[in-house]
Amino acid sequence: MEPAPTVTATRVAPDTDALTAHLPVPGLGVLPVNAFVIHAAEPVLVDAGVVALRDAWFDALAQTIDPADVRWIWLTHTDADHTGCLEAVLAAAPKARVVTTFLGLAKLGLRAPPSPERILLLNPGQTLDVGDRTLACLRPPTYDAPETTALFDRKTRTLFSADSFGALLDAPVARADAVDPVALREGLVTWAGIDAPWLADAKLEPIEQRLEALAALAPETVLGSHLAPAPGMLDALAGHLRAAVGVTPPAAPDQAAFERMLVAS
Repeated sequence: MEPAPTVTATRVAPDTDALTAHLPVPGLGVLPVNAFVIHAAEPVLVDAGVVALRDAWFDALAQTIDPADVRWIWLTHTDADHTGCLEAVLAAAPKARVVTTFLGLAKLGLRAPPSPERILLLNPGQTLDVGDRTLACLRPPTYDAPETTALFDRKTRTLFSADSFGALLDAPVARADAVDPVALREGLVTWAGIDAPWLADAKLEPIEQRLEALAALAPETVLGSHLAPAPGMLDALAGHLRAAVGVTPPAAPDQAAFERMLVAS
């Protein structure tokens, strides 16, 4: 049995740390799974990790901040790799409130809904004041869950792009600009087809409008939930994402392929 992935804490942008695990995807490579801590006057945790890695994830969180100091938990969406440690964080951070959408709240209600006074509903186009800066709530260009929001830190000009711009790669990397551009494009197109298979039937124009809206923000760094830190790379990432529109997603393994994986492991 392979050892469980580690979780590392790394400074990835001004005032911003990433909590990162690299998860193997058989036959396709590795995928980073990131949460982030924004060290604002009212500290913000962006997403809440994978429950299978809870102890390691909490150790990494504690390296960056006392969990009790967290004031906001911004859930980009409610998939398991973004909410795995949510209940534990809420217990450790009694003053924290969860930032989500109405649909996100409804989906949280299917598991262990936070009490209403610990919820803040925020829609794209609105902002959150965290004391020394505002965080803008955005609709990302791609998503795998309809409640997904991205966010933009106006002080540090950092874009947190949720699942958009994720990439499957052969091995972990410290920064996206260290990856060969062809390999990055292939990894991004593959991930986009898996995470947002509707891109196969999408038209470019609405995707282009959202990409243009992001470009107008002039972010200095892109931090994706499934991407190594990407300083100054929005244009390149947007180009790679355009290449994913209209592409048939890779075929998922069937039972026979799954059994072969089990034998190989």
